[in-house]
Amino acid sequence: MTSTDPLVGQASAQTGAAIISTDIPARLDRLRWGRFHTLVVVALGITWILDGLEVTLAGAVAPALKESPRLHFSNAEVGLVSSAYLAGAVVGALFFGWLTDRLGRKRLFFITLALYLVATAATALSWNLWSFALFRFLTGAGIGGEYTAINSAIQELIPARYRGWTDLVINGSFWIGAALGAVASIILLDPAVLPPDWGWRFAFLIGATLGLVIFLMRMWLPESPRWLMTHGRVDEANRVLDGIEDEFRARGHRFDDEPLPVMRLRTRRFTPLAEVAKTLFRVERRRTLVGLTLMAAQAFFYNAIFFTYALVLTDFYGIRADHVGWYLLPFAAGNFLGPVLLGRLFDTIGRRTMIAMTYAVSGLLLAGAGYLFALGVLSAAGQTIAWMVIFFFASAAASSAYLTVSETFPLEVRALAIAFFYAIGTGIGGLAGPWLFGASSTPAHAGAFSAATCSARC
Repeated sequence: MTSTDPLVGQASAQTGAAIISTDIPARLDRLRWGRFHTLVVVALGITWILDGLEVTLAGAVAPALKESPRLHFSNAEVGLVSSAYLAGAVVGALFFGWLTDRLGRKRLFFITLALYLVATAATALSWNLWSFALFRFLTGAGIGGEYTAINSAIQELIPARYRGWTDLVINGSFWIGAALGAVASIILLDPAVLPPDWGWRFAFLIGATLGLVIFLMRMWLPESPRWLMTHGRVDEANRVLDGIEDEFRARGHRFDDEPLPVMRLRTRRFTPLAEVAKTLFRVERRRTLVGLTLMAAQAFFYNAIFFTYALVLTDFYGIRADHVGWYLLPFAAGNFLGPVLLGRLFDTIGRRTMIAMTYAVSGLLLAGAGYLFALGVLSAAGQTIAWMVIFFFASAAASSAYLTVSETFPLEVRALAIAFFYAIGTGIGGLAGPWLFGASSTPAHAGAFSAATCSARC
């Protein structure tokens, strides 16, 4: 076993920092893929499944919210509550991202999950527009906090040579939840199964029920050894890593006795916000601009379309509300298959080439689909097939935005950096999109709904 005792050097009186030498990163990266990494993917990916379930249900139940005897939302109000969810995700990402860098990844997993469970269950009990919007805001805050902690954990627990594919697949698991939400909406929104004002309420209770399972799944998930290391808890980090390596040895894997690369770093309890700002806006301005561009593009692209997809199907194609789920299933399949099949290429061909290719292809395909829609040649099935193909590439592109941001900035500010890019990107591209798209998706605006409008708002 490799020893990683810290070598204490000069300390900072202000932050209690000390210089340590450690080979913990090298030990983590030398691991081959094992049962531990598979469990990490499952335990972390389940959150994206829940988010996919939430977003799909929010979109699929939109017609039911309009027809609800109690709520009776307009299209603009449907878009408004969708934006409330995204606003909560922005606030939650920033606040919990700040806490994640201070309190650790594992502790925040449980705090944010608890908020999500309570808020999504409360959504099912909503009695008017503002109560619904408030509970959706809090649900989004829980999910936004999960985003930062989980993307940080992916970078810190998964070996570098598997990281691209793993990051894309975990983020792409959102669409498994989307498929579950689509199936649930088919059943729960059927008037023959449940009364109109009950189905959407049961739909949101599904998310709260499934979320309870995550508490059990995450009990075994360790704190990130890299986070422990940077906070001066090297002995604890070594114990966590020893346990991971012992599991590999128990399954027949043997580690070489050759010495591993050692890195020196200064530990500290936290990184001052002023230093984070300096890193983002002065030292790494170009990287910051790239991250913001990627995050804003994927947020506007996705949120505007997906939150109001059901409205397009019902208002423009005359699809019944309880049949919307059938059109969401192939859409979700394309979105999940994209990261799964293209993710390996991000590790082999490279990040830059694949990011440029997936963004460019999805943009060109969207422009073509918008043109066909403007001509009126697409049926509901044709529109669904077109978006299924588009989002096969767009899903990998969107997931790569998180991968880029999390790999670009250092570990000690990683969660807050992810939160910042997610918040600004969602604020630019996500908050206005659903409301504007929902407001335009009315019969009065049908004639004006052109390819240019779709491209600008999606």
